[in-house]
Amino acid sequence: MSALMERRFDCWGQVLAAVEKSGTGMPILALHGWLDNAASFFPLMERLTNPMVALDFSGHGLSGHRPEQAATHYVDHVRDVLAVADQLGWRQFILLGHSMGAGVATLFAGCYPQRVSKLVLIEGIGPPTSSASDVAQTLRRAIDDMQALPAKKKPVYAHIDDAVEARTRGFGGLSHDCSRLLCERGLMPVSDGFTWRADPRLRLTSSLRLTEEQVEGFARAIRSPTLLLVGEQGMGGQGHFEHRLAWVEGLQLARLPGRHHLHMESPVEVAQVITAFLDDK
Repeated sequence: MSALMERRFDCWGQVLAAVEKSGTGMPILALHGWLDNAASFFPLMERLTNPMVALDFSGHGLSGHRPEQAATHYVDHVRDVLAVADQLGWRQFILLGHSMGAGVATLFAGCYPQRVSKLVLIEGIGPPTSSASDVAQTLRRAIDDMQALPAKKKPVYAHIDDAVEARTRGFGGLSHDCSRLLCERGLMPVSDGFTWRADPRLRLTSSLRLTEEQVEGFARAIRSPTLLLVGEQGMGGQGHFEHRLAWVEGLQLARLPGRHHLHMESPVEVAQVITAFLDDK
């Protein structure tokens, strides 16, 4: 694999980190899942020939956090993606997203269809939603979470292996090898061990979620050829977003054996499907 290079981008008052790999063809901007980081795409980077930049979202990996005392909003990631693409000088590119990153990619491709040559989604299409009748309760719960946050402490692990083991039990399950890959970028040393670099506000209830009707509006605005890969033992395999598939015109669906992080645990098979999709003119 080509050597990986650390990159930094100035985005709306914070510094976002990323990892870049050289290659040939249309470049790929890769967006990871919630509480993951750019290392999520290292196994795929080894198997895709395109130039590729894997971003650490705000509050994740080596990226900076939103300003203190400010609320964090899911949709702010969309403007971050645009800022990174602009600083890279990419007028058009392939957008690749996993889980939360797939949700952000869906919103971005709907907002800026002329910038996305092809869209690849893994285990996600659009963000989580709330019904209109739940918005008041959701906002109240979010504010309660914000007020309670100062009293909460991040977990501290005496050894990195303890953190790796904890991460394997996270959402969707994860192998030890893949967990270690994420932990290497996601942990920081403290006086009595290691803790997560991630912004603790990422775990708070969202102040305001989109409704299903709004997500449909973004999805129907997508104009690029789109591939969705789902793991048979993942969210897609369990039918979590089956009703959204018809919203993206001409969407190609690939079901593969695997769990939520199938791009990490089955990178050969995932890379083969993505390569065939990208090579299809």
